[in-house]
Amino acid sequence: MSQADATPSFDNAATHQLMRSPGETGFTEMRILSAAIMICTTLLSPLPALADAIGTAKNPVRVMLIPADGGTEDGTKADFQPLFDAITRSSGLHFTVSTGQSYAAVIEGMCAGLTDIAWFGPASYIEARERGCAELLAVEERNGASTYYAGLFVASDSDFQDASDLTGHAVALGSSHSASSFSYPLALLRKEDVDPLNDLAGIRITGSHTNSLLALKNGHADAAGASFVSFERAVNQGSLDPRAFRILARSAPIPNPPIAMHTGLPEDTKARLRLAMSRVHNAAGVNPDAIRGYGGKRVDRYNTEAGEALFDSVIEATSFLTEDYMAALLRKAVSDQRG
Repeated sequence: MSQADATPSFDNAATHQLMRSPGETGFTEMRILSAAIMICTTLLSPLPALADAIGTAKNPVRVMLIPADGGTEDGTKADFQPLFDAITRSSGLHFTVSTGQSYAAVIEGMCAGLTDIAWFGPASYIEARERGCAELLAVEERNGASTYYAGLFVASDSDFQDASDLTGHAVALGSSHSASSFSYPLALLRKEDVDPLNDLAGIRITGSHTNSLLALKNGHADAAGASFVSFERAVNQGSLDPRAFRILARSAPIPNPPIAMHTGLPEDTKARLRLAMSRVHNAAGVNPDAIRGYGGKRVDRYNTEAGEALFDSVIEATSFLTEDYMAALLRKAVSDQRG
């Protein structure tokens, strides 16, 4: 086909009709002209403004926190709000902070893209990382260390001498997604040849460290698994009398609960977050008391150079908790509660 053949042809009469004065132009022709003007105006007008970048006041970075100590907005959120406010002042990045209803809710929120940053427990972070939706942003550091401890607590007047004495007794544990209130206390039992599935008289899943300690206090369990940070916080808040408890067993060091980013965030946003988090403790005008972490404790800094290998110890220590074994433990917990 020649170029002439490819060029659209117009009926001369129709062309003449469209070129008549507006007063002579019919209704249909006027609609055609109006449509043509609208199309040209749209094509020549500036493109719509791009959506506000992540981290602006109109589109803040969404932060969700695991409910480590009861999950109240006034508790866990209050621990971290000063930190993110300080980052806003020092970097210009804006945040909105909320607390999830459970560890599982925060994992699902991250993997569903409902949050950009999450504060996880070590075990819940590994779960989100293995699902491909989370990558490490920072780990809190105090006195050069990025670890904490969990333990098995018993009543101070009990006769228990070590974890092996808990055979035939009931143990209260926190969320099944928690390292320090679930996985590591179970590992302490395994270390003393106590099979939690077959050797315990009962497993009480309470949902949090504090609830487990309260279950022990109120006689609903003979021992409780919790982190030392959570125990100290409950004591400081007046919820527990430290004289009523005794530490039966202490865990190996556990990596501090990490702050993680969604893997789908733009790379430049990830870089800005790392830089802001790594510098906030030295930023001009920032109160050092604002640099807080787990349990509301003041921390020295947030280490953004900690590698993923830091969490390999968690995988090694909890490798006995296979899917089948976990399912059996949870079935036992439900059965014990009904009984």
